Amino acid sequence: MPYKLPTTATAPFCPSEVKGTIEIKAGTAWLSKLLKFVGPGLLISIGYMDPGNWATDIEAGAKYGYSLLFVVIASSLAAMVLQCLSMRLGIATGEDLARLTRDRYSRPVVRAQWVLAEISIIATDLAEVLGAALAFHLLLGCSILIGVLLTTFDTLLVLGLQGKNFRHLEAIILGLVATIGLGFAIELWLVKPDWPSVAQGMLPSWQTLTHREPVYLAIGILGATVMPHNLYLHSSIVQTRVVKRDEASKREAISLSRLDTLGTLTLALLVNAAILILAGTAFHLTGHGDVTEIEDAYKLLTPLVGTGLASFMFAIALLASGQSSTFTGTVAGQVVMEGFLNLKIPCYQRRLITRGLALIPALIGVEMLGDHAIGTMLVASQVVLSLQLPFALFPLIRMTGDRQLMGTFCNSTLTHLVSWTLFGLITLANLVLVGQTFALI
Repeated sequence: MPYKLPTTATAPFCPSEVKGTIEIKAGTAWLSKLLKFVGPGLLISIGYMDPGNWATDIEAGAKYGYSLLFVVIASSLAAMVLQCLSMRLGIATGEDLARLTRDRYSRPVVRAQWVLAEISIIATDLAEVLGAALAFHLLLGCSILIGVLLTTFDTLLVLGLQGKNFRHLEAIILGLVATIGLGFAIELWLVKPDWPSVAQGMLPSWQTLTHREPVYLAIGILGATVMPHNLYLHSSIVQTRVVKRDEASKREAISLSRLDTLGTLTLALLVNAAILILAGTAFHLTGHGDVTEIEDAYKLLTPLVGTGLASFMFAIALLASGQSSTFTGTVAGQVVMEGFLNLKIPCYQRRLITRGLALIPALIGVEMLGDHAIGTMLVASQVVLSLQLPFALFPLIRMTGDRQLMGTFCNSTLTHLVSWTLFGLITLANLVLVGQTFALI
């Protein structure tokens, strides 16, 4: 049977209704096999280069140059490990993380997990609202408040995709990711970083993390990189590719999907690193270490780099980042609501609910604190994501280590050790941040 994806699903945002029908004929070229599984990783990767990442990476680069680059790399490597766990759980069991949590835990625990997952989705959408609003402000000259209101119209984009399949959504995301990547490739070509210094920044520097502010930024980078809702999302959308349940098919699917995950998250790593390197080169090395706002970065790029192209590409990439995250946030919301509550609603209604809840803090923050509060709110939203992360990680690691559930796809001893080590480090980092915050009160 030739490869195809169904076109009968009611919406691209309902993975449970979109099951893949992939069969690979004997003798099919390896590259052709891989291309059939490429796609879910793209939807995951876009969450790793959303406006929240921009805020933390720009502030980290402007204040500390390249010294926190190793945090970006370490966070991205951790994300690869954890997303591969999520992907393997979905393929091996045929169920997503949220649904398995509902089946295996008590009702109070499930409801608490659902609330925490929704908070992480709202925090993510808040970053998308602020980033897209700022992009509209920079490109159209409207106020930030008007930009925030304009973001409500992205529901029309969701409605426009009603009835399409996942390949259409993946093609759109691919175009947006390419726009972001091209934008930062041009930026780096224009600013001409000191690459030996960049290489030095890739080496761990624990001395940098001995003060509260770098730790706060580092945890913000972690929260912006390893996103809780992506763990729920990935375990669901990989099932748009796999229907055959024999062990050989699942093993091949896991192998090919792992390459999809690693490849697309490597692209996200390069984008995040490029943002920090851009800020470190354009601002830190020129004595503008006080740049903490995306808008300030935009305004300074033209005079510092000497061409308006840098600022224009910066704003276009920011808009692409905000809009692409809209799609994946809606998918994640559907997965979480359906998995934890067994509740299905149309994707445009889900989009309206999530965006409405994100608009409230965005409008209040901009109205009370002014336009320059955007950077602060963006970084804070990423710290909220980091605080939610252990609650999604614990059941994921427990389930992928359960041989009765996973069978031969259970975590190896090494994977088990690495996963729990990451869980411990992330939890410890969050406790340190909370302790430092309370010490200042």
